[in-house]
Amino acid sequence: MHFYLDFEKPIAELEGKVVELRRLAAEDPSMDIADEVKRLEAKAAQLLSDTYGKLTPWQKTLVARHPNRPHFFDFVDRLIVDFTPMAGDRVYGEDAAIIGGLGRFRGRSVMVIGHEKGRDTKTRLQHNFGMAMPEGYRKAVRLMSFAERFGLPVLTLVDTPGAYPGIGAEERGQAEAIARSTERCLTLNVPVISVIIGEGMSGGAIGIAAGDDVMMLEHAVYAVISPEACSSILWHSAEKAQEAAAAMKITAQDLLSLQVVNRIITEPVGGAHRDPATVIDATGNEIANVLDGLLKLSPDHLKRRRRERYLAIGRTVPAG
Repeated sequence: MHFYLDFEKPIAELEGKVVELRRLAAEDPSMDIADEVKRLEAKAAQLLSDTYGKLTPWQKTLVARHPNRPHFFDFVDRLIVDFTPMAGDRVYGEDAAIIGGLGRFRGRSVMVIGHEKGRDTKTRLQHNFGMAMPEGYRKAVRLMSFAERFGLPVLTLVDTPGAYPGIGAEERGQAEAIARSTERCLTLNVPVISVIIGEGMSGGAIGIAAGDDVMMLEHAVYAVISPEACSSILWHSAEKAQEAAAAMKITAQDLLSLQVVNRIITEPVGGAHRDPATVIDATGNEIANVLDGLLKLSPDHLKRRRRERYLAIGRTVPAG
């Protein structure tokens, strides 16, 4: 069953009518409703296209959080062959919010690291809704260092509402762990490609997203803080989240213009959740194209290029 967001209610009504007409036709084959179904389908498709062609930053945030949006394991299952997870940080324990391991991407050995939110209640709890503990970021550091040792490119898939803010995480050095993970991204001798596939919030995202090339899905969001948290700080209420989302420039389109990300991966009309296979394949094509170029660069060139890229962010801001 398709899950509709609040702003999709008119679309839901039209698509619901189509489903109902088809049900009636199945019960009574003598009914001639083909033209009506075709008309409603065209109307629903046009409404879907119009709606998704002018999403507000807040609506994009809702799309990025859609429960049916493809997650880390969906990308891995379709893009990575012989994926072998590697567990533990060798200091404290295993964290299930950040998954990492070895595999083959289009014939090339790679290290894949990313957030996994979980799909249902059981797996969401298991993966802590994609909110990583310090041991998750220390595991990421360990796997990135492993990849560097064996000359393997690193692919990261970012989808988190933020690192876990609990007392235990803070006691185990959450801020330091995120900082070390970010530093490791920046100092690797191998290519690092990061893709924001859903939410990319706070240091929990940047900890594995400081890559040579950062991509965003069309309706993903990327920011230093969630709109609700920003609203709570500025207006002492989460009710201004929509205004905060607009002011924070969190969309892929805004961030491309600010040169925070390198490219946008187009999603199917209606969002990635309506056609996961298409958007995952498109992501794979973009990664392959970028990776071919990065592999031609020397380690020193990679690190220098990466350093210059991040130092340049914010130096020139487009007018408007």
